[in-house]
Amino acid sequence: MNTGVPPGLQESPLSAELWLGPGRSDTGAAAGMEANLSAAAAAGERNVPALVFGVLLIVVIICGNLLVCLSVLTEKALKTTTNYFIVSLAVADLMLAVLVLPLFVYSEFQDGVWALSATICDGLMTMDVMLCTASIFNLCAISIDRFIAVLIPLNYNRKHVDLRQTVLLSATWILALAVASPIMFGINNVPGRDPSECKLENNDYVLYSSVCSFFIPCPIMLLLYCGMFRGLHRWEETRKAKLKSSIQACRKLQEAAASLTPLASLPPPLPPIIERELTDIPDEPSTIPSTEPPHHSECKHSPIPMVSFAEIKFNPNPNRRKRAKINSRERKAMKVLPVVVGAFLLCWTPFFVLHILRAQCQDCNVPPALMSVVTWLGYVNSALNPVIYTVFNTEFRNFFKKVLHSCCS
Repeated sequence: MNTGVPPGLQESPLSAELWLGPGRSDTGAAAGMEANLSAAAAAGERNVPALVFGVLLIVVIICGNLLVCLSVLTEKALKTTTNYFIVSLAVADLMLAVLVLPLFVYSEFQDGVWALSATICDGLMTMDVMLCTASIFNLCAISIDRFIAVLIPLNYNRKHVDLRQTVLLSATWILALAVASPIMFGINNVPGRDPSECKLENNDYVLYSSVCSFFIPCPIMLLLYCGMFRGLHRWEETRKAKLKSSIQACRKLQEAAASLTPLASLPPPLPPIIERELTDIPDEPSTIPSTEPPHHSECKHSPIPMVSFAEIKFNPNPNRRKRAKINSRERKAMKVLPVVVGAFLLCWTPFFVLHILRAQCQDCNVPPALMSVVTWLGYVNSALNPVIYTVFNTEFRNFFKKVLHSCCS
């Protein structure tokens, strides 16, 4: 197996100089040779639990996020603008499971020793940074979309993805690629790079990528959600106040109707007259019933139609018809999204804190085992989102049950 140490390195100082490259000092050559020798010794150990857990995690991420994508694309009830953002998030998780996790699991199986080329390592780091950034940018885009839906409902399109939402979806991936692009242009090629370890080598870039990918989007996202739920709370209070006023108005009309003379006491010719004259009533009938008892002779020739309480109809204000409303399905979706955001922050915050600490504090000793654990925790988040949708969303749960039942039967 290729352990990163060329044959004969232990015997010949000249071979050590050739392997480490010209222009390196004897001290640097000795340090590099010692690192490679320790890597070669470590390569004899195999982390089988990491391999088993990693394979299971990859399978769960692929299956769960594929079900999310299929459910939104095939189920009419799930074809909402919010769920298209969720599909974009699921695609980022799928790409992470296909392009990043296999190499990461292989490295963990080698007990953290990187036995492949530096070019493959740079490609792995590029995809890792881009896809993790795309995940949080997708969550940020969802928060912006929900904020617009609640605070500016008249400008929100619920039927299909419009230009603004297309720009949001595109911006998440373009910005994520922009954050990761310095790795493709060689920022990871620093002097004295250890070929047996695959990581971000430039400490300034570690700070830059962490701030752009995590520490700036997270506060923005949390502020947007706070504003969204405050707006949703005000909307609920307004809805309850309108419902209460409508109930009070109905009670007043019932009291007014109770004081009217029953239609049964009217002379027999009256109902046909009412029925005939009701056909001439305009589209906006009077909502105030007459309190004076009608007489047969007056009703027969009166041009004013007499209407019972049962015939009263309310004509809604045309301006209120155009006002956008938040339906129950959207309110349920808004309850799911904070759980998704909370799970993301819980899984990725330890990694980014230690990531910056290790890069900026040279005297701080961050154990490799701890760094490995927080990295695994971050990748586990890609498997959590389908579980959260299944638990908190009825439509997703029904689709998953249907698919699993058809597969098992």
